[in-house]
Amino acid sequence: MPGVVAEAVGKSFGAVRAVADVSLTVTDGTLLTLLGPSGCGKTTTLRMIAGLEQNDAGRITIADRVVSDAAAGLFVAPERREIGMVFQSYAIWPHMTVAANVGYPLEVRRRPTSEVRRRVAETLRLMQMEHLADRQATALSGGQQQRVAIARALVFQPRVLLMDEPLSNLDAQLREQMRLELRALQQRLGITTVYVTHDQEEAMVLSDEIAVMHEGRLLQVAPPERLYARPANRTVAAFFGTPNLLPAKTREVRRDGPAVIARVDGSGWDGWCAAPADLREGDAVTVIVRPEVVRIAVSGPPAGSEASRGDGSSATPGIAWSGVVTQRIFRGTRNIYVVDVNGLRLTVDAPPDQTVPTGAGVRLVVERAHTWVVRD
Repeated sequence: MPGVVAEAVGKSFGAVRAVADVSLTVTDGTLLTLLGPSGCGKTTTLRMIAGLEQNDAGRITIADRVVSDAAAGLFVAPERREIGMVFQSYAIWPHMTVAANVGYPLEVRRRPTSEVRRRVAETLRLMQMEHLADRQATALSGGQQQRVAIARALVFQPRVLLMDEPLSNLDAQLREQMRLELRALQQRLGITTVYVTHDQEEAMVLSDEIAVMHEGRLLQVAPPERLYARPANRTVAAFFGTPNLLPAKTREVRRDGPAVIARVDGSGWDGWCAAPADLREGDAVTVIVRPEVVRIAVSGPPAGSEASRGDGSSATPGIAWSGVVTQRIFRGTRNIYVVDVNGLRLTVDAPPDQTVPTGAGVRLVVERAHTWVVRD
């Protein structure tokens, strides 16, 4: 059952089209992240779901109830949408205790005092903060204040939880810890959640699905693994990590069982790649090769020799290059190598114990299944 549905939703601010024709479905009990750079429309989309902005196109449904329909002139106020909201700034009342902050949504809904006390105690216990109930909010650390903000959003048992970059003000170590806590909490409660961030690692850790936005439009919605391995286009690919993006042209496209494979020609190299079903012979493409899937070894045969002999079978490496190491960067858990292949710059992630000196001739190989082709 869908928890949140947006159908062709749009929003303009004067002459600026901030969000255009965004359609997505958040399955009940799952977490979907709106991911993209600043100004891409992700926060505006979240605010339209919350009712803090009124969409001027399309329709929004929460738990099978239409809460906004631009064509019909329907708009349900935020407080009647049964949503909990967590903001980037926490929005904690500094003059209140932790318990008073958490209980505030119930107070404004005029719930009985006994119910307020019970629910506040339950929610603080859920957040492992019951020992801080009487502490002033200003005496809390940043991470504790964020837990109070989440508790306040959950205390009245909303149908949907909306979170706008809630971890961006925390230091790196605490942010990593809070990601894991948030994910465990969301799964334990089974609450439908829409989360906004510009941090791709955060999105990968937290999400059941990720919706990548760019310039007010949705580029792709998919589980994290699929977005990473099979991006819809070059923009989506570049947003996750630092892939090698290699210009090429398709020489041949064919089926290999259920998969589609393509033979591509680059500048001084060729090889076989995994490909989408709609690719055609002669298309200008970008070959996506993640640094961590490239094998590196000192010296070897000329660039592309194995790939050129191959017939595209799964036993044949997809692409092989020969080049020279121009830079090595030690990152603790890995070595990063920059390799020059006849003017083409390739980045390779290798284990920390695999050391190749700068200036060494190397051979790079990537298996066909670890590549992906998108049309330019």
